[in-house]
Amino acid sequence: MNISDSERVRSVLERIGYVWTDNEEEANLLGILACSVRQKPIDKVYNKISQWNRWKNKRNLVTFISGCILPTDKERFLKLFDLIFSMSELSQLPAMIRDYGVVTPGALDSSVTAMPANENIFQLWDVKPNYQSDFEAYVPIQNGCDKFCTYCAVPYTRGREVSRPSQEIIDEVAHLAARGYKSITLLGQNVNSYGLDKKGEEITFPELLRAIGEAGNKLQQKFWLYFTSPHPSDMTREVIEVISQYDCLAKQIHLPLQSGDDRMLIKMKRSHDLQKYREIVQDIRQLIPQATLFTDIIVGFTSETEEAFQNTVEAFQEFKFNMAYIAKYSPRPGAASYRWEDDVTNDEKKGRYQRLTLVLKRHAYRYNQSLVNKEMEILVTGKDRKGQYLQGLTEGKIITRIESLDESLIGKIVPAKIISAADFSLTAQLA
Repeated sequence: MNISDSERVRSVLERIGYVWTDNEEEANLLGILACSVRQKPIDKVYNKISQWNRWKNKRNLVTFISGCILPTDKERFLKLFDLIFSMSELSQLPAMIRDYGVVTPGALDSSVTAMPANENIFQLWDVKPNYQSDFEAYVPIQNGCDKFCTYCAVPYTRGREVSRPSQEIIDEVAHLAARGYKSITLLGQNVNSYGLDKKGEEITFPELLRAIGEAGNKLQQKFWLYFTSPHPSDMTREVIEVISQYDCLAKQIHLPLQSGDDRMLIKMKRSHDLQKYREIVQDIRQLIPQATLFTDIIVGFTSETEEAFQNTVEAFQEFKFNMAYIAKYSPRPGAASYRWEDDVTNDEKKGRYQRLTLVLKRHAYRYNQSLVNKEMEILVTGKDRKGQYLQGLTEGKIITRIESLDESLIGKIVPAKIISAADFSLTAQLA
């Protein structure tokens, strides 16, 4: 979501005459799109603006911040940044820059600032993004969340759920696929509740996937469509059935569990229990057995006992995730759990994180090892960190190193034979 928002911010700024630079020290306008899911990213924001404000002693510089910001942080940021706006106010950014006293060619063009200011997320979606990749793209389908999980600040930073018009989504995906994009991801805080805020006026999430699948069947271009993130309480068998029926709908499911203990799920206000999650996984294994399964987990949530944690370990052993994004719980101002005692020590959180990671590694390695000597399709995304090989992703989003340096393959889906496996990655040779 952060990448998708930034592509729209960049589009607006380039429209009024700004030119991108990779060098912060030569920029005249510097901005941040914040994420308030955890405290660490917000700490980085404070460190960065402190540095930028010192630079103002030597040169003219305008700073801004947007994205997901909690009210308490917003009050402080008002004193630190020159401009602050919500993403739904993005269309007003040129006017804000002009009113701040900065003159750019676009700022003198009244057509750029003619849109009225209001808190309408549809204005954000109307901004054509400046895609930062020629083969990977992110398409927002929804904003906000109605779940109010007790650990989460998203409803307070993004607001309630609003669904984007389905025809806009279908047209954008079809346009991207026709241009040769290979990986397209639908974005939302709770994608599978798409359309529920407009019952009778809009299609449902499985119907949206089906429409995209039909559009994909008509195109000659091969692409993989992903979505993130769904909520187990709204996940239906119909969604999985639709994925099984269309080649362009990627066989990879990211399904946040958060805890394997029912008492913790109630305390988190997750509105699903372990059995509900189990039934979804059973549907996935039955209908799309080749699919990889990713999840999100919080360890050390308020009042999590060793027994509760062991239930999460047992859930990992049962579901055999290919990847899990494991977070050590940190209280977020505004979220309900912020009022509760953070009674699991940092050492306990760290230990549980490490123990759960070991279980994840064991199952992920066994799956990856089962792929050795098989031929698979890989989307080549670039070079590896050392620059000695190409790197890419399987359809199931398993990182794969390819023994080649043919940069002409970047952005293409190529056949390759898997020759070895590690915990979270594969090595392949071009087929």
